[in-house]
Amino acid sequence: AASPTCARSERAFRTEDKAMKKLALIAAALVAGFVSIACNTVQGVGRDIQAGGDYLVFPHHENEIAQSEAANGKEFARYWMHNAFLNIDNRKMSKSLGNFRTVREISEQYDLQVLRFFMLSAHYRSPLNFSADLMEASKNGLERIVNAADNLKFLMGNAKAEAITDAEAENFTKTEEFVAGFEKAMDDDFNTADAVAAIFDLVKYINTTTDAESSKEYLQKLFDLLVKLTGVLGLIVDKKEEILDEDIEKLIEERQAARKAKDFARADAIRDELLEKGIILKDTREGVQWKRA
Repeated sequence: AASPTCARSERAFRTEDKAMKKLALIAAALVAGFVSIACNTVQGVGRDIQAGGDYLVFPHHENEIAQSEAANGKEFARYWMHNAFLNIDNRKMSKSLGNFRTVREISEQYDLQVLRFFMLSAHYRSPLNFSADLMEASKNGLERIVNAADNLKFLMGNAKAEAITDAEAENFTKTEEFVAGFEKAMDDDFNTADAVAAIFDLVKYINTTTDAESSKEYLQKLFDLLVKLTGVLGLIVDKKEEILDEDIEKLIEERQAARKAKDFARADAIRDELLEKGIILKDTREGVQWKRA
């Protein structure tokens, strides 16, 4: 509830009306006070990271710092992370423009892993533009990484040799440069765009240094490294076995029963479970439709 209020307060500061500015300052101070109390009550005094939209820097977050540190005598937050706006087809997303999209609505068109990958494609402090073309590009990019993981699993299942060779061991030491590039990017104010680029470099290296003659140990080490780096970003590349149609229908029936019983937590949990397995649900007047991502 704080963000819309703060946004209105921030806009009010741009007016020439002195009374409006004064009211905006009071409103911002009150909201910041409530947030400071909530944070310090739930999380304790002081925290490593505090985040929010970049429009909250002034006056909301400056008020939080002033009030909390004056009251407690301790640093309110060690690091501040302010994200830029999300645009829709190069226009600011807002209800007034009719281009407002919820995550649930997007999940009816795309696997949420694709949405995550899309969000990671730009630095969080940079504006991000949402469009169908960019989402398709993100889908293709993620598939490239997942396909590399799937290929490694296939090669492991058919590997003729178990132990890693000296040449393979030397090849694996070269992956350290990709890990270094990934860590350097993440240490640079969570530069996820460059971190993803490092993963793509690793994928290219994997595809060019593995084949049917590769040892199982070498393949496993590459697979574990790929899963580790993508896991830092919350990307799931080790896909679970495909769920059968009859099992999908059973889970959908259970979800419908949960919704009827107003057990929305269970209904959402089932939707999330199916999404994790690559099944996208769409609620319509005629009933629930589903498709594989």
